Amino acid sequence: MTNYSKNNFMKFINHKPKDIEICDVTLRDGEQTPGVAFTTQEKIAMAEKLDTIGVEVIEAGFPVVSKAEEATVREIAHLGLNAKICCLARSVAKDVDTALRCDVDFVSIFIATSDLHLKHKYHKTFDEATSCALDVLDYAKSHGLTVRFAVEDATRTDINVLKSIYKSAEEHGADYVSIADTVGILNPSTTFYLVSEIKKITKAKLCIHCHNDLGMAVANTLSAAEAGAFQLHTTVNGIGERCGNASLEELLVSLRVQYGIERYDVSKLMELSKLVEQYAEIPIPRTKAIVGSNAFAHESGIHVAAVLEEPMTYELFAPEMVGAKREIIIGKHTGTKALKGVVQKMGYDLTHEQMCTLLDRVKRCSEAKKKVTCGRLSEFIKELE
Repeated sequence: MTNYSKNNFMKFINHKPKDIEICDVTLRDGEQTPGVAFTTQEKIAMAEKLDTIGVEVIEAGFPVVSKAEEATVREIAHLGLNAKICCLARSVAKDVDTALRCDVDFVSIFIATSDLHLKHKYHKTFDEATSCALDVLDYAKSHGLTVRFAVEDATRTDINVLKSIYKSAEEHGADYVSIADTVGILNPSTTFYLVSEIKKITKAKLCIHCHNDLGMAVANTLSAAEAGAFQLHTTVNGIGERCGNASLEELLVSLRVQYGIERYDVSKLMELSKLVEQYAEIPIPRTKAIVGSNAFAHESGIHVAAVLEEPMTYELFAPEMVGAKREIIIGKHTGTKALKGVVQKMGYDLTHEQMCTLLDRVKRCSEAKKKVTCGRLSEFIKELE
């Protein structure tokens, strides 16, 4: 049972997400985080955990990168998971051949269309690049693959040009078309507008892939969902190139709290987050939403006193909902009432005078930048006896 209040503003939202699926790209885009490389067994463990949460699609990797990567993607495709397994492919026929050997459920073929990428990466004209991409799309479809046609740097491509390539992709049989905000330039308003405009010209399932360069990847993904995007891309802990991607845990909890979408098992999010933290060797910031160590930690005296009586006063949802635990921090901001509640929970019954002495000791210790753990608090109490 959840303990968060229903969003009072939902009645004013005219575009509540309805038909959506999650495509988690941790195993591919997450691994493109500088310095990160996952072993086959690590990828399998993450894929299995993502599957138990209910993620509908898992992007297992970029198999043309190496024989080892190809073998890993193939092994994940044969795990028998409920989630569909996809992989990434350039607009090159041999990449599609590799995807076919992996036996994935579908392939994501990408091409960049912005003037910057065409000039400085491909050294081709738009017509040359897109003609090649559409040929490879035809090749993939002729071999029976489900295809997601992804436009890299879509958000720095002229919108009329963007519409034309998506329309062409649909005519060539693309099952999904994907908007990649490759450098994270969007904001929620521009995301909603862009998705709405693309929805007007294609009936293919629309995907949104947001990067976090301006810190808005999750907000933009939610906005895209409101505008009608079907497939929402995420990574665990928001890892990925540069500043990362839309965070899976933030997106799933937002969908639950903000929109009442509760089909994902968010109770496993903390466990999954810790797993990815270990494998990627990227520490989770203490203040990270949902899974950071401070997400359910309270120190301020007024806050702690209220939380001890009713957690909802300062917690939007129960920590148990995401597999976390509440932590009461004893420090310089702790008040008498809060400290008394903690002490009583530890099994001690102190006089008012003892409590005042203990509180003074706690504040002095905290101001000296020494953490007051429950063990240290017990030591202070014993010294009072």
